[in-house]
Amino acid sequence: MKNFIQPGKTVTVAAPYDVVSGAGCLVGALFGVASTTVASGADVDLCTEGVYTLAKNSAEAWTVGAKVYWDNTNKVVTATATGNTLIGCAMAAAANPSATGNVRLNGTV
Repeated sequence: MKNFIQPGKTVTVAAPYDVVSGAGCLVGALFGVASTTVASGADVDLCTEGVYTLAKNSAEAWTVGAKVYWDNTNKVVTATATGNTLIGCAMAAAANPSATGNVRLNGTV
C-alpha cells in the first residue's frame, strides 16, 4: 500500500517538556510512554500501546478495568476525568495510598 507510513505503536515527536524514560508524556491529544530521557523540544519516541507501570495519584484506589486519565499538570495518572485526558484503563487493583499503577494504554485518545 503506497500510503502506509508506520504501525504507530511507537511514534517520534518533539517533547513538550523534559521527560524521563518510562514516564508518561502528552503531546496535544497523543499520549505515550517515553522510551528515553530527553529535554524539552528534543525528539522522543513514545510508546502508544501496551501495559506500563506509571506514576499515579497516590490518594486514589483503582479497580481492574477502571478508566484512567493523564493529569498533565502533575504528570501522573488519575481516576479523575474532569480536566484530564483519557489514556486507558487500570490493569491491576491499586491501593490508596500507592505511588504507581499498571495501565493499559488505549493507543489513541
